[in-house]
Amino acid sequence: MSMSMKDLVVEARERIAPVAPKDAGEGLILDVREPGELEQKGRVPDALHVPHGLLEAHADPESPMASARLTAARGGATVDVLCASGARAALAAAMLDRMGYRARVIEGGLEGWAAAGLPVER
Repeated sequence: MSMSMKDLVVEARERIAPVAPKDAGEGLILDVREPGELEQKGRVPDALHVPHGLLEAHADPESPMASARLTAARGGATVDVLCASGARAALAAAMLDRMGYRARVIEGGLEGWAAAGLPVER
């Protein structure tokens, strides 16, 4: 049976715990939006930015593209993932979970973050 992106997102959200924006950031905040989105909408201070399409390579400690900041969280600190609204973050968090990370999805993405009155750098 083939699955649509919508099905994959639903499945990911069933497996991965959400976190309210105000409760996020105990460990690492990971932003999986594209670079142009950061330029247009801003970024969360101190968040690590890795576009969703490159995440596997940056999360794999054996990859030459591995991100030291991200791989340091593997098996330890929580990785709170956000995108614009939550769909890509859910997919990314599910993949990180399969790779041995403790990942959660920041509810509402950057929109939810900003609506909660949390800082966004422009």
